[in-house]
Amino acid sequence: MIDVVLALLPASLAGVYYFGSRAALVLLVSVLTAVLAEYFTRKVLKREQTIGDFSAVVSGLLLGLCLPPAIPLWITAVGAVLAIVVIKQLFGGIGQNFMNPALAARVILLISWPIHMTNWIFPDGVSSATPLAIIKGGAEVQGITLPSYMSLFSGNIAGCIGETSVLALLIGAIYLLIRRVIRIEIPLMFILASGLFSWIFGGNGFFTGDFLYHIMAGGLILGAFFMATDYSTTPVTIKGKIIFGLGCGLLTAIIRLYTNYPEGVSFAILLMNIVTPLIDRYTVPVSFGGDKNAA
Repeated sequence: MIDVVLALLPASLAGVYYFGSRAALVLLVSVLTAVLAEYFTRKVLKREQTIGDFSAVVSGLLLGLCLPPAIPLWITAVGAVLAIVVIKQLFGGIGQNFMNPALAARVILLISWPIHMTNWIFPDGVSSATPLAIIKGGAEVQGITLPSYMSLFSGNIAGCIGETSVLALLIGAIYLLIRRVIRIEIPLMFILASGLFSWIFGGNGFFTGDFLYHIMAGGLILGAFFMATDYSTTPVTIKGKIIFGLGCGLLTAIIRLYTNYPEGVSFAILLMNIVTPLIDRYTVPVSFGGDKNAA
């Protein structure tokens, strides 16, 4: 968990750099509320305290990075409580939750307060649309110029606090891979599937979509490396992880291209979290003699 926190620091610092002290305040409120929520929930339920394992810090930090910098702080706190109390602790605590706490809380907030959750600001403080929202509405129709690849890579765009800088996210992802905290199968399949589908169906004709833009824009990199790789909500086998990653990528691209939502990462990962037990059922090998009746 400490490795994950360290890996998220580049994205956190990039978010604060571009969006200012307001982003730092959102992250602080999210993390502190998550830790306090875990402490008091464990106390009320008379269970051993687990705030020392840093899992609440990770959930709070991930939630904060998934929020727009202008989000009201009370909504941030509500999201952290939902993530820890409802999604995590009421299902038994770390390792027992069936979906990613931060993503589940983000989706609940998005459905409950859609205006606040889609109130995007540009790093200079001016209200703006995210690159994916511009694509969804048609850049030509809106008369808006899409941000450049370099802006997407560096993070100088409107969006959630922690999803804008591809560079910062990749630094953290490489750290996790080197430390062997995560494996490459899920992120790789996630990115390839989403990019391939966007290339084939995301343009004005077949095989004309800008797959690189779809990969770099939005929360795909953040979701692929830091959320889709959650141990307790993803398959245990290599084959299962490949299926999981492919499903996340395809669902993300489908939601982006064919629904009213410009972004689909959160919904895609949560849907695949739900089917993880089914994936495990058909990919976990039966032990030798496991299908035989005992003599």
